[in-house]
Amino acid sequence: MNEAGSTPMRHKGYALTDVGRKRKANQDAFYMDDVLGLYVVGDGMGGHAAGEIASQEAVEQVYCMVKRGIDQVKPLFAPVLEEDIRSACRLMESAIQAATYMVFSLAALDRGKSGMGTTLTSILVHGDHVVLGQVGDSRIYRMRKDGVVEQLTEDHTLVAWQLKQGLITEDEAKRSPQRNVITRAVGNRDYVQVDTCVLPIERGDRYLLCSDGLHGYLQDTDIPSIMTLGGDKAVARFVELANDRGGKDNITAVVVEFD
Repeated sequence: MNEAGSTPMRHKGYALTDVGRKRKANQDAFYMDDVLGLYVVGDGMGGHAAGEIASQEAVEQVYCMVKRGIDQVKPLFAPVLEEDIRSACRLMESAIQAATYMVFSLAALDRGKSGMGTTLTSILVHGDHVVLGQVGDSRIYRMRKDGVVEQLTEDHTLVAWQLKQGLITEDEAKRSPQRNVITRAVGNRDYVQVDTCVLPIERGDRYLLCSDGLHGYLQDTDIPSIMTLGGDKAVARFVELANDRGGKDNITAVVVEFD
């Protein structure tokens, strides 16, 4: 966290997406802007290229809305006021809601794209805090400089809900035929519930945003050694790992480093 008189933290993002070994098209999309401090991953769904359209349109819409509204939100430097946290969360939520309405409207205009949608997972760096936004089952992980890894987002899937309710065990969840059933997505309706939160940044933090084509193969214990590679080498290794372990889905990794 920044302290008065300390050198401001710098942040830089690195990203890579790959079609994987089984799919014919890549329906993942990402957006990365170090100046704006915005990083977004979308994992599209829907046939006839609809998933590709949904994810790309959604990440672009989030960018447009955040860029338009960021000047109205105070940078979040500690100590942070509750009203400023709410304002930052509203910006992220409204950006994802706008993406939801955009994708829903595009599908309404073309019956061939009916039901298309996408996950959206995003980070906005604003001051010495990050604002997280989440819909679907793409994920955000954080690794602190001591190597401790934490999953910061909750999967919006049927299996995740069943686990939370104690209806199934971890082992049953891994084998469940319903493990890819998403309970929230951007675009299959004109509104979606968005998870948001604000977290303080510490020097040395590393954030990983990824689609399920990566985290489906990833163990928390894999993350520290890969993150330590740094930058482009880290995202390339994450993609390589997913392909080496099967590559059944599209793979996207975005790493944001704070120094």
